[in-house]
Amino acid sequence: QKRFYRQRAHANPFSDHTLDYPKSPQHMDWHAHYPGVAPGKKPEFADIGCGFGGLSISLAPLFPDTLILGRVLLLGIKALAGLLSGMEIRVQVSQYVKDRITALRTANTGEPKAHYQNVSIVRANAMKFLANYFEKASLSALFFLFPDPHFKVRKHKARIISPTLLAEYAFVLRPGGIVYTITDVKDLHDWMKTHLENFPLFEPVSEEELRAEGKGDIVDAVYTSTEEGKKVERNKGEKWLACFRRIEVPR
Repeated sequence: QKRFYRQRAHANPFSDHTLDYPKSPQHMDWHAHYPGVAPGKKPEFADIGCGFGGLSISLAPLFPDTLILGRVLLLGIKALAGLLSGMEIRVQVSQYVKDRITALRTANTGEPKAHYQNVSIVRANAMKFLANYFEKASLSALFFLFPDPHFKVRKHKARIISPTLLAEYAFVLRPGGIVYTITDVKDLHDWMKTHLENFPLFEPVSEEELRAEGKGDIVDAVYTSTEEGKKVERNKGEKWLACFRRIEVPR
């Protein structure tokens, strides 16, 4: 229950947090996060700032052969024939997601389509150490769902979408990979969309195109699976979705 995992809503990504991170992607032991999956498989979907893990856990049964990673602070979910991973920086929130995944694995041991062995979480700072976890062109999808808007101008440098960070995201995404962003703050939506449009390695892709490509389940989860998304619905708020595809530049 979330009430046993109380945590401040925000964490400063520029502060020195007590974090363990691999020296390089080759030093990352993914099998420890996915013990029920054959060794050698690596995450394909990453949910940056996965929060309480709603997206990753929703997608796990839909993509049993994909490894999903949720990251405390900034990371997520699944990919076809891959693993799901979430990344989050807040201690209590990441512990909640870890315990939730452990409970789901235990409760669904006999369910081959919903065993939750393909979803995990890493407590990490994606703004600093993303390339320490993922090799070049290794991910199929990155999710930025309802990120901290950092309303004050002096705080805009802490926004998770920026020209410098987009270079990192383009590095770990394979050509054809998708960046999913959604927010209930119009100013932040315009900010993320503008920066992605201006970055030479990304091109916009519409929701209709994604659904036509068979990614409708992912789009639906982006809209509705997170705690923030559900809160916006309860308050009858508006959500703005913007998705972009990693393009390949001939050399």
